[in-house]
Amino acid sequence: MPPRHLLASALLAVLAAPAVAQADEDATDLDRVTVSASTSRLPDSEAALPNTITVIDQAQLRQQLAVTQDISQVLANLIPSFSPSRQKLTNGGETLRGRKPLYLVDGVPQSTPLREGGRDGHTLDPAMIERIEVIHGANAMQGLGASGGIINIITKRAPREDGASFQEVTLGASTALPSQSDGSGYRASYLFGTRQGAFDFVGGASYASEGLYYDGNGDAIAVNDIQGDLMDARSHNLFAKLGWALDEERRLQLTLNRYELQGNNDYITVNGNPATGQLATSARGSREGEGARNRSTSAVLDYTDKSLAGGYFQAQLYWVDFNGLYGASDWGDFWRDGRDLNWWDQSQNVSEKLGGKFSWSRDNLFDQRLRVTLGLDWARDKTYQELVVARMNWVPETQYESWSPFVQAQWWISDKFMLTGGLRYERGKLSVDDFTTIPANAGGSRFVQGGSPKTSETLPNFGAVYELSDALKFYASYSEGYTVADIGRVLRGITAPNQRVDNLVDLSPVVSDNREIGVDYDDGRWLLHLAAYWSDSDLGSRLAFDTATQSYNVVRERTEIRGIEGNVAFQFSDATRVGLGYAGAKGRYDSNGDDRVDSDLPGINISPDRVTAFWDQTWSERISTRLQGSRSLDRDFDLRGAQVASADGYTTVDLQARFALPVGTLNLGIENLLDEQYVTYYSQSTPRADTYVAGRGRVFSANWTHRF
Repeated sequence: MPPRHLLASALLAVLAAPAVAQADEDATDLDRVTVSASTSRLPDSEAALPNTITVIDQAQLRQQLAVTQDISQVLANLIPSFSPSRQKLTNGGETLRGRKPLYLVDGVPQSTPLREGGRDGHTLDPAMIERIEVIHGANAMQGLGASGGIINIITKRAPREDGASFQEVTLGASTALPSQSDGSGYRASYLFGTRQGAFDFVGGASYASEGLYYDGNGDAIAVNDIQGDLMDARSHNLFAKLGWALDEERRLQLTLNRYELQGNNDYITVNGNPATGQLATSARGSREGEGARNRSTSAVLDYTDKSLAGGYFQAQLYWVDFNGLYGASDWGDFWRDGRDLNWWDQSQNVSEKLGGKFSWSRDNLFDQRLRVTLGLDWARDKTYQELVVARMNWVPETQYESWSPFVQAQWWISDKFMLTGGLRYERGKLSVDDFTTIPANAGGSRFVQGGSPKTSETLPNFGAVYELSDALKFYASYSEGYTVADIGRVLRGITAPNQRVDNLVDLSPVVSDNREIGVDYDDGRWLLHLAAYWSDSDLGSRLAFDTATQSYNVVRERTEIRGIEGNVAFQFSDATRVGLGYAGAKGRYDSNGDDRVDSDLPGINISPDRVTAFWDQTWSERISTRLQGSRSLDRDFDLRGAQVASADGYTTVDLQARFALPVGTLNLGIENLLDEQYVTYYSQSTPRADTYVAGRGRVFSANWTHRF
């Protein structure tokens, strides 16, 4: 059999803390290299793709959640090529390798590409997460949406041993330091898992409430009262997963999840002034209507058969109902007839997904170490954006349906050399009925003739892995990803008369490629990972800010991104480990239509170059700590050679400590330990009066967990 641990999947294994003895088999029994079939679409998939792969296991996740409950912040802390978190409910502008990643939960898509609302990173409470798997770079393994990569959130699982059960209680609280009367939050969760004969079950419930955030100067940070915020908000989650082993080879599993995060609407934004450096802040008060909200309900049915026709069969059926409510805003003379000159309304994205994923894999074909996987995906995404007061659709109901067969092969030519390759044929149909734009648009309402544009793309991938020794490995790969531009922005922004959906070039698909070469070294003490990548789109999708409308529009242009990622870690002893990471990227686009890139991608599209570092220390069997830091470097942005924007770098440091108590475990965390006062990268690179904000100042968190 070929050796294991082949890929550069150690990006997060580099950052893993030394294990501390604890009564948690799920935290200590994980293989940090293996990527689940729900991510890679292949069984035994540690060698599925020669790409950079990150695995955040349960121990690492608990370590990070001691500092922050924001999953975007967790990803940013551990993945330098992921944008610094905006620390908001909206994750618009958070990218991976300069492009939008596809969020999944157990392989089920959470993103809403037909009307990209920036809410896909918050559909599950962190208490329900077992691990997070990230594939860097464009790929089509999961179909539509992974132009920057895949972020697959794996939910909690039942015990592995028959007759075993567990209960887990977690209580936590956080507060700004120095403490503020309205700057505290608290949370609680309960999990239960059992395995009895052929049946297993894991379920849980959680509740959280967050107070107001404060910056390093002790000033209140501005709530994002339109796009949505994690502060001044409350959330709850109900989760259940029931499994049935029909026999030793076949398994059926049903997963149900209901998550809701609702803004309290207790504060309003006081605009800042980017030109003078005045930061936006919060003041007591409430906007019209409700606070911004995320609500996600899903049902997933999984079936596996390990010996169907001599191969491994996987099937998944899913349904996801998502509602993303945005805060109210003043539309002025919305009806354009003078009936109400201060019309307040709030929009809501409504998305329903139905889909099925099927694959069959067989190895040792033709008496060779050859594995071939055949698959078929079906997906239907129906999305619209409504104005809840006017009872009008701002974005008409839009449906995208696709049928996508694929084939993937892995061939071990020798014990040291493996080739991979595959094709995915994506055939999609976009359906939009005739509709009329809202009267508030420039020029008033416009009738738009609907249509059903069809697209088809053949998306290849291929790569190679070569093991020079047990410690040293090289890989190279090429893969293509496929998505659509933010169709909702295009449709709702139509102002010209006599438009037809079939003729809108902005609805053309976005195909992005990812070429990558890398090296991975691990001798037990030193761990090194280095990768370089190139990513191009002939007809990319860039968000550009329109100063007249104070909103973002989709611009279709050629884009090119070049970058490197690197990590090094050294294990001094069983108790001490240190590491350093770096990611740098340069993104350019064609601003004048001559098919040559000439200008920098703005900050909403690409992250800053970043350096991360950590020191993990086990002081005793009961005490361990982690000190970690992140430095975002300066970045300038030019338009055809003239500088048009810039972002100053900043450094944050976090400290986490774990104490094993006679009953349970206490995790303490201090985010922004040095109380650095800084303006977030998004605010600097995309300056607006209402979102020009500082990052969080020093925050103290305490979490107590007892598993029994």
